[in-house]
Amino acid sequence: MEGESRLESFAAVWRQWRLYAWMDLTWMTRNLGFFLTEFVSGLVMSAATVTATFLLAARFDGIGPWTTPQIIFMLGYSTLVQGLVGMFFGYNVAFVSRRIGRGQLDHTLIQPRPIWVTLLTEGFTPFSASTTVVAGVGLIVWSSSRIALAVSPGWLALAFVNLVASCATVLAFAFLWGCLAFWAPRAAEEISTSALRMMRLLTSFPLDGLAPFWLGGMLTALPAGFVAWFPCRALLGIDRSPYALELTPLAASVIAALTIVIFHQGMKHYGRVGSQRYLSFGHRR
Repeated sequence: MEGESRLESFAAVWRQWRLYAWMDLTWMTRNLGFFLTEFVSGLVMSAATVTATFLLAARFDGIGPWTTPQIIFMLGYSTLVQGLVGMFFGYNVAFVSRRIGRGQLDHTLIQPRPIWVTLLTEGFTPFSASTTVVAGVGLIVWSSSRIALAVSPGWLALAFVNLVASCATVLAFAFLWGCLAFWAPRAAEEISTSALRMMRLLTSFPLDGLAPFWLGGMLTALPAGFVAWFPCRALLGIDRSPYALELTPLAASVIAALTIVIFHQGMKHYGRVGSQRYLSFGHRR
């Protein structure tokens, strides 16, 4: 019975993805001018995010042990991670503190399906969020053609695993701070938003040369190093330590496990006190 229930849940995920993909497509293509504006502006914003690091690398022919093509690979990897998180967890799913603090979580809880199915599918926007993904893939492909990478099926598998782990790190970090909204909804919404923005800023620059204290902080308290810097070091062969390719998935698993525990504790608290700013239409006063 448990196996059948899981199969039904995964089937529900697939159905919901198809539904939200169709809704997103119709929203994006309802008007040609709107589509072009959204697509072009998305590409411009993605380019602006990585321009500073790219210009610095171009001016000095690399940064530290990184060559310019390697820097571009890392920027593409970081952009792709942010694009995938935005594609699968849009509409404030990644910014879960907003849903908790504004009482919108109640609307999720009354739906006749597991909460994880709702959170995994409700923010799926494959077309409106595609510009960031396209930009990331483009940077990776362009830089890879200028790097002597020994690409093999094994390397591609490890790259995929590390990419999923990087996305999980960003999402777990967002949920970890977002869980504060169970206890302090108004303050947590601002804190978690600022924490995630800081995380994004720090993923577009190599962390080589930082003092051990600060580097340790970037891999623990603020795990920005596991979003792009560390996995790219391993994938590009800059870091040749024996377990370099396995460390990012391990770190993502630890952060995700901690987040799940705290989220469950927050749900228990929410079950007792509910939303402190609830309105019938699910927004704050």
